[in-house]
Amino acid sequence: MENTRFKVSQYVCAMLLIVSSIALVAYQVVHIDDVAAGLLYYVAQSFLLAGSIFGLDQYIRIIKKHYNESE
Repeated sequence: MENTRFKVSQYVCAMLLIVSSIALVAYQVVHIDDVAAGLLYYVAQSFLLAGSIFGLDQYIRIIKKHYNESE
């Protein structure tokens, strides 16, 4: 139960990062007609972290599957 709760919280954080970065960019484009360099850095970091959360979980599943098949 606790492991499932942890995974759900990871996925929710990853999705919030993606949504917040898209919302901030949309807000700046509409109101300022430009995207600041700092915001682009935030977007890049949030997508990198979210991708790492999803990708790392998939990588661990593949390793476990391969390990279980070899035994």
